[in-house]
Amino acid sequence: MLSILIPVYNYNVLPLVSELVKQCNDCGINFEILCYDDASILFKEENQKIDQFQNCSFTVLEKNIGRSAIRNLLAKKATYQNLLFLDADVIPAQNEFISNYISEIEKNTNVIFGGLLYENQKPAKKLLLRWIYGKEREALDLSERIKNGSDFALASNLLVKKEILIRFPFDENLTRYGYEDLLFFAVLKSNEIKIEHIENPVFHLNLETSIAFLNKTKTALENLAFLNTQNKISVNESRIIASFELLKTVRLLSVFSFIFRKSESKIERNLLSEKPSLFLFDIYKLGYFCFLKTK
Repeated sequence: MLSILIPVYNYNVLPLVSELVKQCNDCGINFEILCYDDASILFKEENQKIDQFQNCSFTVLEKNIGRSAIRNLLAKKATYQNLLFLDADVIPAQNEFISNYISEIEKNTNVIFGGLLYENQKPAKKLLLRWIYGKEREALDLSERIKNGSDFALASNLLVKKEILIRFPFDENLTRYGYEDLLFFAVLKSNEIKIEHIENPVFHLNLETSIAFLNKTKTALENLAFLNTQNKISVNESRIIASFELLKTVRLLSVFSFIFRKSESKIERNLLSEKPSLFLFDIYKLGYFCFLKTK
């Protein structure tokens, strides 16, 4: 009935698998849990214990193939037609997590996003940017997510029919972090496949340091610039691209870029501080995107 697919990279996924096995057994369903490690270094000994669970396996790839390719590979290897993609660094927020998805499977829905949450306890200063961004931009109420289904969905907690994923796979040209979710959902939207939203969240547990998150954001923006150049992501799918095009239209691109270069270091100091501003983070992302598109 259900294939749970977890791409792993340098993370201990054993606690997540243990909880999922318990919930699947409580539901009395046929299931499998496939964990594929993308040639990482850490936690291999812990994660190999996953093989002790019935219907579960942990597989280490010989070389890193990237976030898109590993999801496509997991989908191809899956036994069942209902695929539940979960990131390694999440945990179900409720004991009925699996049973809630089983109820949705019985409705024969094609694509479902269950939502994402962050812990309320404020983390250490060095982790604040990722935590604040997650709580404000990713942990959205169901009513907010429903307003524009494809814009507010993530692959970190996604139920999708295998036939849909095989027909519209993740773009394997993206081998690094960033925007593979956006492109996947944009392709579904362009093919009139609706993303349903339900209240069935997972907690995102692994907070990067602010400096690591900034560096990953730059990598993601490089992906976005590439996708835009390839005409795979347009102004309709990205506010950053829309803002960039607006600056070009009103002939303020060079002015904005000049101001950003002069203030970049100051903005970074704020983003690494105890009170990071998401407004400045947005400016930072737009400024770096403009740099990539005009260099």
